[in-house]
Amino acid sequence: MTEPTTGAALAAAPFAAVPGAVVDDEGLAHVGSPNGEQRALAAGRALAPLAARTVLTVSGPDRLTWLDSITSQALAGLAPGESTELLVLDPQGHIEHAASVVDDGERTWLIVDRARAASLAAWLTRMRFRLRVEVQDASDTHRVVGGTAAAIAPLRAAAVWHDPWPGVSGGGWGYAVTEPHPGAERDWSEAIVDTAEYDALAAAAASGAQPVAGHLAADALRVAAWRPRADREAGSEGDARTLPHEVDWLRTAVHLDKGCYRGQETVAKVHNLGHPPRRLVLLQLDGSDAVLPAVGAAVSLVPVAGDGDDAASAQIVGVVTSVARHHDEGPIALALVRRTTPVDAALVVATGDGAVAAAQEVIVPPEAGRTAAVPRLPRLSRRR
Repeated sequence: MTEPTTGAALAAAPFAAVPGAVVDDEGLAHVGSPNGEQRALAAGRALAPLAARTVLTVSGPDRLTWLDSITSQALAGLAPGESTELLVLDPQGHIEHAASVVDDGERTWLIVDRARAASLAAWLTRMRFRLRVEVQDASDTHRVVGGTAAAIAPLRAAAVWHDPWPGVSGGGWGYAVTEPHPGAERDWSEAIVDTAEYDALAAAAASGAQPVAGHLAADALRVAAWRPRADREAGSEGDARTLPHEVDWLRTAVHLDKGCYRGQETVAKVHNLGHPPRRLVLLQLDGSDAVLPAVGAAVSLVPVAGDGDDAASAQIVGVVTSVARHHDEGPIALALVRRTTPVDAALVVATGDGAVAAAQEVIVPPEAGRTAAVPRLPRLSRRR
């Protein structure tokens, strides 16, 4: 194995001794059988060390009311052990950060994408003012392990977060209309463990006593569940303009009835009076052995006959945000496309081997938003 070059690769280093282990810049990628690892992970037989995830803590008596006031989620009354998630938005309502949240009665644990942890910690620290809160980066002392609730239960965890997706949390709103939701059967939790417990898990995996799965398996299950991730759906290829509505994140991460926070005005306007300019779709990619597109690959309409059949004639309507090879569905991807893209449009996705056909499954429908019943006033005729 080459020397680790990222924080995630360094965090995954203890698992390099697992037979068949492949470690990349996002951590443990797989241990030889990504499809088998997906099945084992979903069935609760395997655990996934999530080196690309890390931990921040917030302590102090004002922590919950303070987080409530600066993020999208209602947290003031969060009970110990209750799981939720929050977003930090910019003034225009775009997603800057996302965090999985659980409080133990003394401190609030935030599980975040490692690449964004330092900037989120710095922003939170700047926002303390005179309040009795303390923000700490626990990246050096704690790790994150994912799996079913039953699979992670034996771990000696400082805290456990149970993913609320795809349920609609209090004050939230779900745009996806498919029933049952593809994520309904996904049983997913994340345990926060100290480095000693993490190293013990790695040793058990290396000896064959504990099956593990790589991040490719965990991400494939996430994509199939239509579950957004900040580093992908709100950060692909430098895209920093994702609105929560576009990826159906009002469902679990936004409370529409709480007090003011940065970006709230845009959230309310788009939900009540407008439509999100883009919408998340799942793409079923053609060809079981096809080369997968890269995150950031262009999604285009199939050229109409007579318009030419070269790449220049294809109209780009979106971008791939996540991609995976699912054990049951085959190659799939999440993509953000223009709201006006027809739901029955034939699409193609750019890959290194040329364009690949993609069938679209609607997640956020084009009519999402505009939920307020605003009365239309009769137009007064001009007085003569």
